[in-house]
Amino acid sequence: MTLISILVGTLVAGMGSVWLAALLAYALLSRFTQHLLSLAAGALLATAFTRLLPEAFELSVEAGVSAHALFVALLVGLVFFFLLDKAELWHHGHEHGHDHAHSDAHDHTHEHAHHTHDAHHHHHDRSHHSGGWAVLLGDSVHAFGDGILIAAAFVADPRLGIAAALAVMAHEVPHHVGDLVVLRQTLSNPRAALFKLTLAGGVTAIGGVMGYLLVGALHEYLPFFLVVAASSFIYVALADLIPQLQKRLSPKETAAQVAWLFAGIGLVAALGEWAQH
Repeated sequence: MTLISILVGTLVAGMGSVWLAALLAYALLSRFTQHLLSLAAGALLATAFTRLLPEAFELSVEAGVSAHALFVALLVGLVFFFLLDKAELWHHGHEHGHDHAHSDAHDHTHEHAHHTHDAHHHHHDRSHHSGGWAVLLGDSVHAFGDGILIAAAFVADPRLGIAAALAVMAHEVPHHVGDLVVLRQTLSNPRAALFKLTLAGGVTAIGGVMGYLLVGALHEYLPFFLVVAASSFIYVALADLIPQLQKRLSPKETAAQVAWLFAGIGLVAALGEWAQH
C-alpha cells in the first residue's frame, strides 16, 4: 500500500506539476506565476518546519540519533544544495559564455520562474538546441531526487508523504513554467516540449520506487532522509523563491503577496489537520 501511495504521490508531483505549469504558461502566465511563487514558498517552509523536521526529531529518539547529528545533516544539506545550484549556474554560464548578453535571461529562466517573461522576450534564437537538452537532463535528475524525498516522507508517515508531494508540486510549477518557455524556443513543436518535459517529470516515480527500496533497507537512517528533504525545501524557498518576491511593490500587491504566502502555510496546516481525522 505504501508503494502505491508513493507512485501516486510522485506521479502527481512530477507530471501534475508539468501539466499545471503548461496551463499557466499557455493561458495565465503573467498574472498567476507570482502568486504561485508566494504560495510555493509558504508551502515549502511550512512543510519543512512543521512536518518534516519535527517528524525527523521524533524518529531520531527511537533510532538513537542525536539532535546534534540531525542539525549537522541539515547544515550539510543546505550547503550541498547551494553548491549544486552554483555548479549548475556555472555550467550554464560556461556553455553559453560566447552568446550575447541575452543568454543570461535564458539561463536564469531555468532556475527562477520569475524571469519567464524576460526569457520569452529576449531569447528568439531557436538554434540553441543544447539548452533544451540541458533543461530536460537537469529536470530528470532533480525529479529523481524529489521522488526519493517523497518516498522517505511516505515511509515515515503517509500524511508527511502527501504534504511532501504537494509541496514538491507547488515549487515545481513555477520552475516548469520557465522550462516550458525555454523548450518552446529550442523545439519547433510546442507539444513535443510538453511531452518531453512530462517524461522528465515522470522520472519522479522512478526515484520514488528507488527511495522506497532504499529507505526500507535503511530504516534507521530515515531521520536523516527527512532532514535532507527539509533542507531541500528550505533552500528552494529561501534561495530561489523568497528573493524573487523581495522587490518594491504597491501596498495592494504586497498584501496579495503576503496573503498567498500565508495561504501556502495554511494549506499545509489544513492538510495536516485533515489527515489526522
